[in-house]
Amino acid sequence: MYGAQHLHEFGGLPAVDFQHTTDGAAQPAADTVAWRVSVDPYGEDEGRDRPWEDEFNDFLDTVDPAGVRALIIGQWGEAYEEDSSVPIGLVLAAADRLTSLEAVFVGDLEAEQAEITWIEQSDVTALLAAFPALAEFGVRGGTDLVFPPTRHERLRSLTIQAGGLPVQVVRGVLDSELPALERLDLWLGVSAYGGDTEVADLAPLLSGTRFPRLSHLGLRNSEVQNEIAAAVASAPVVARLTTLDLSNGTLGDEGAAALLEGQPLTHLDVLDLHHHFLTEAMEERVRTALEPHGVRVDLSERNKPWDDRGAEGRYTAVSE
Repeated sequence: MYGAQHLHEFGGLPAVDFQHTTDGAAQPAADTVAWRVSVDPYGEDEGRDRPWEDEFNDFLDTVDPAGVRALIIGQWGEAYEEDSSVPIGLVLAAADRLTSLEAVFVGDLEAEQAEITWIEQSDVTALLAAFPALAEFGVRGGTDLVFPPTRHERLRSLTIQAGGLPVQVVRGVLDSELPALERLDLWLGVSAYGGDTEVADLAPLLSGTRFPRLSHLGLRNSEVQNEIAAAVASAPVVARLTTLDLSNGTLGDEGAAALLEGQPLTHLDVLDLHHHFLTEAMEERVRTALEPHGVRVDLSERNKPWDDRGAEGRYTAVSE
């Protein structure tokens, strides 16, 4: 992957860019797509080189806001100068018009627009408070991201993608009351870009005492992927998962061996380990142990360490 990419679907709907037009061109029905609202601050995309507020207001006036089910906040300005509080504030102000909103993603910028650590975030939990019917919520970018403990009765899926996820964000998520949460996907990142979460910080999650309906767990894109794998190997939460995702990180033979030597994983539907540093022999061990039991194992994207430096040369799929 090597850099974040635009969402192709969100909230179970295909992602479509809202196009500001002056010729009355037809738009998709409001409830049939996930709408991405974004601008081009560099003026290279004609018609979108204007403030995000203007683009969003046109969106509300063009598409029936009461029918919108999924909203993707794309580029809102210079990513490293303007934080997400501006677009979030505008969405909050329109909450009484966006009455069917079930899914929101904040910061869908791809690498060509801004590296993931350049995306300036803010307190995103105000969106959860304003939209009690949200079922899916996603965020890209960990810089200045704030996620205090919150409560939401209906949220089923939470994704936070970062090149370095601050531990205070992880703690805020794990201290939140999310009784309906089924899917949790955290990109932990690297310490060089603010990813200071340690395995011990994940203890409330791994113990199985949080999020009683959780069935999909992603602890991904980490420079300590082996340590995470070793902790997961004996974690009580694993027994009720159907999908375990440890992809995009620095996983090597030692982490994979810990998984195989821990509790049985044969109840899983999917074990996702793509972007890894396993040897061919270890890949075969993993497949032999799990695939005959019906587990779909993703071992794509085998990597080699930089400069043949062994474990020290391993890298995550997304960092800067």
